[in-house]
Amino acid sequence: MRDLDDIDRKIIRALQENARLSNKELAALVHLAPSSCLERARRLKDSGVLAAFHTRIDPAAIGISLQAMISVELRGHSPENRDAFREHALAREEVVAFYHLTGARDFMLHVAVRDAEHLRRLIVEELSTCAEIETLETSVILEETRRPLPIFCDATEEPAGDGGKDESALAFKTRLG
Repeated sequence: MRDLDDIDRKIIRALQENARLSNKELAALVHLAPSSCLERARRLKDSGVLAAFHTRIDPAAIGISLQAMISVELRGHSPENRDAFREHALAREEVVAFYHLTGARDFMLHVAVRDAEHLRRLIVEELSTCAEIETLETSVILEETRRPLPIFCDATEEPAGDGGKDESALAFKTRLG
């Protein structure tokens, strides 16, 4: 990652909040001339810092009334088992995010379905038929809150807010040490 200055971080934060900002609006927010702002945004994109722009969709508007997290433990930890399960899970359109984890569970799947019956069919008829799976545990998502990613200058910088003491960072540090 290249070094980010304060203006770069302001551009990234603004675009995380609203990727549809025009260059003129973005330039005004970060107090730059539009031409300078456009050049910085291009450099951020070209260097891979700005990887993609996304549209957030209302799940209910497209027939999704239920979302869940499904944790998975594999029978064995061979590369073949891992790859076979990954392929099996990602073949399902209901799997909207796929995480390979450390700890007690091997994977976490974020799924989006029409209703409870759809979730049941996904688990019983699709996922549990995968021979590589030892156990599945499903948790229904009651509420979702997304936040922009924090932007750090380098790996040693502490997270902002609460004196740099973020609960998830503390939990991670506690588990490791």
